Amino acid sequence: MNEILEFLTQHGALVLAAVVFAEQVGLPLPALPFLIAAGALVGTGQMSLSLAVVLAVVAAMAGDQVWFELGRRRGRPVLKWLCRISLEPTSCVRRTEDFFARHGVRALLVAKFVPGFSTIAPPLAGIVGLSVPQYLLFNGLGTLLWVGTGLGLGLAFSGELELALAMTAQIGPTVVLVVVTAVIAYVIYKGVYRYRADYRIPRVTVRQVTDKVATGDAPVIIDLRSLGARQQVMGIPGAIALTLDELVTRQDELPRDRDVILYCDCPKDASSVEGTRRLRKLGFTRVWPLAGGLEAWSAAATTVPAAVQVLEGEIVPASA
Repeated sequence: MNEILEFLTQHGALVLAAVVFAEQVGLPLPALPFLIAAGALVGTGQMSLSLAVVLAVVAAMAGDQVWFELGRRRGRPVLKWLCRISLEPTSCVRRTEDFFARHGVRALLVAKFVPGFSTIAPPLAGIVGLSVPQYLLFNGLGTLLWVGTGLGLGLAFSGELELALAMTAQIGPTVVLVVVTAVIAYVIYKGVYRYRADYRIPRVTVRQVTDKVATGDAPVIIDLRSLGARQQVMGIPGAIALTLDELVTRQDELPRDRDVILYCDCPKDASSVEGTRRLRKLGFTRVWPLAGGLEAWSAAATTVPAAVQVLEGEIVPASA
């Protein structure tokens, strides 16, 4: 923290604005420590409160506006791109989409306080067709609340600034080493986990599923997409909409003597692969992710229309 304080003291609120903007456009640079440090400097008279608030709010909203316009103009592919680069591909978009769908525009008031939601909320607002004035109003209020909270924490502890600097000088190198090591270990772990999940669980193709239906072996098909995605794009007719958590809590409703096919719209079938892994841990042996998810099924409507018609007409619910 002392390095941050010294840096801000020398270069002023413009540095704060740059860091806030960088975080909001998706760079892995946390702005909250800079907001807290800026608040401490405000408390000691080394930075103007009004200037810090204005520049931080404008910078955050400028970064958000980039994603809002991308969502408004490009649609759902923007979310898929965000999911592709995330360390948590099974939840990076799905849970935040569900959160936004449940709370609507009010979600923007707390978006910056919810891990993973800060960057995804603006493009979601653009995708669902939120008007620019309404978006600017609620996102502006949420941004002001976030900036005020960060600066307020710094102000509250500004009286302990000298003590904090002295303690940081003594333990700072050790803390930095521990944090950096933990972050590197976490990234490596998630990378290995994703690799194993992506390539060690076999998929079934649309053709294989329709062949099963044609021979009378009717599978149960489960839609793992988010609520927002299901509202915007029709899925496979007859599919049962469940979340990953519901796969576990409602496992007794799923058959163990028939094929259970999971599909999503995630890169590398991330949610379907994760759902398959969870059900197999519970003893299900006939559960499979659909290769290519909804995109592959939609493509099959033009390449194998007869097979898709069979699929549409023969899906049998789990309770049957």
